[in-house]
Amino acid sequence: MTLNGIEQIILFLVVMLVFVKPLGWYMARVYEGKSCGISWLVKPLENATYRICAINPTKDMDWKAYLSAMLIFNLFGLLAVYVIQRMQGYLPFNPQTFSAVAPDLAFNTAVSFASNTSWQAYSGETTLSYFTQMTAITVQCFLSSATGMSLLIAFIRGLTRRETKDLGNFWVDTVRGTLYILLPLSFIIAVVLASQGVIQNFKPYQKIDLIQPIHYQLSPAEQATQVGTKSQFKTVTEQVIPMGPVASQIAIKQLGSDGGGFFNANSAHPFENPNAITNFIEMLALLLIPAAFCYTFGVMVNDRRQGWAILITMLLLFIPMVFATAIFEQQGNLAFAPLGIDQAPKHDLYPGGNMQGKETRFGIVNSALWTAITTATSNGSVNSTLDSYTPLGGLVPLWLMHLGEVVFGGVGSGLYGMLMLVIIAVFVAGLMVGRVPTYLGKKIEAYEMKMASFAVLLMPLVVLFCTAVASATHLGTDAIANPGAHGFTEILYAFTSMMNNNGSAFAGLHANTPFYNMLGGIVMLLGRYWIAIPVLAVAGSLARKKITPSNLGTLPTHTPLFIVFLIGVTIVLGALTFFPVLALGPIAEHLMSM
Repeated sequence: MTLNGIEQIILFLVVMLVFVKPLGWYMARVYEGKSCGISWLVKPLENATYRICAINPTKDMDWKAYLSAMLIFNLFGLLAVYVIQRMQGYLPFNPQTFSAVAPDLAFNTAVSFASNTSWQAYSGETTLSYFTQMTAITVQCFLSSATGMSLLIAFIRGLTRRETKDLGNFWVDTVRGTLYILLPLSFIIAVVLASQGVIQNFKPYQKIDLIQPIHYQLSPAEQATQVGTKSQFKTVTEQVIPMGPVASQIAIKQLGSDGGGFFNANSAHPFENPNAITNFIEMLALLLIPAAFCYTFGVMVNDRRQGWAILITMLLLFIPMVFATAIFEQQGNLAFAPLGIDQAPKHDLYPGGNMQGKETRFGIVNSALWTAITTATSNGSVNSTLDSYTPLGGLVPLWLMHLGEVVFGGVGSGLYGMLMLVIIAVFVAGLMVGRVPTYLGKKIEAYEMKMASFAVLLMPLVVLFCTAVASATHLGTDAIANPGAHGFTEILYAFTSMMNNNGSAFAGLHANTPFYNMLGGIVMLLGRYWIAIPVLAVAGSLARKKITPSNLGTLPTHTPLFIVFLIGVTIVLGALTFFPVLALGPIAEHLMSM
């Protein structure tokens, strides 16, 4: 790996860490209802929202009421996205006159964006109107992100409150997260992106004449569809350039760990990600809130060491994966070796390696860094084609998702997923050393362990079962473009991505089929909402308990020893569960290419 590549990664990490404390402090004040600098501007809008929606901001909810409110809110969002897609042919802002989206695809897309997954089995520029992109996709990017943030805040209150059943008010938390955090940050990022060339307009698609016409031979199927004089060749003299309100959607798709692209090429498209500056800003937006939430957690539990310990744990898992992805890609494609193609790096300006499927304006290091960030978080955006990565280069992002999207993870969901692992680690460590398992003064008992185990183990069970079904039936295998180990990896990656609410994919899998749309929709629902149930159940149980003062028998959870132990628990759960299928997929493909 070149020195220039190492410097790029270090620079990104330093800039990201600079924002952790100020943004984390700001978000803590927002959710604690304290003045946060822009209250004079946003508070009237917040109060107006409460009045219009008949919300009583002083009324707290127990965990069941909080869960019910969240599910009802997200159900209406899902139905709204579905209806808008099915009705888009009759709705405004549709200059390309796109017709209704097919029922199975509309269901899959509605579930995808309501659950913050952003799995896209469609091409945005040929499927969705501007109205659908704005009112269905972009709005859900805000609301699904605010939902994950609210669930985390409710869990934190469960740790800090004592002898009560109240976890706060879901509606208040969602309104505050949207108005005080997501909207202001999205506005700033959208303006910066637009200034760098990310488009933002309502123009119809533009036709331009090509400088050099393209001549190509028609396939037999294309020849058969010709009317009149049949020819084996065709000449293309013009190209259609898609337009649309892109910058506003890209800002929240990155900031909210959503990842849904306006265009099919996602952030590899020059209208979504024109240059190195926008690439850096979009990567930074991906980690801003998940990383800062660690500091928010420390502030709200009144022990900043706890927040720093979790952040360090995430970084120690994340940084090696970034370098591993870059190194595997810069080593090049082993299949090229017999052809005598030199892929070795010459200098910083020509780093060599596997450039297939990568944008020359970003290169290998920024593509690898982006890939590691988006699979460490639950963000499905891409700036390169994952399907063209080397077997081991593709294994790393897959394995990051197998950890459960807890290395930063989605906004809110990543941290509460990590806190489930913290509960398991505390309980196991307490059994090992004979100490009472407590976390932040709350005893971890059988109920909390059952719920935490359920939240952690559901993901591998669903992923492995669905991968097995798809691999053993023609409904699943007919969608594979690449047979063998790589095709198996495509299926495994798809269900891993959907269950972890990530949304990225190996593009070789033709997922827009009734089988993958319907089964994938169910998997995404399980990944988001079925896991939310035990998370809130644990929060409700902890809130009812007393705070036990620390003593010599209390296991400290902010020390380097506990950080190492937590990393071990995280790796063991991810590595041991998925190692057999990884051996059948990317590892087997790597060995076959040697």
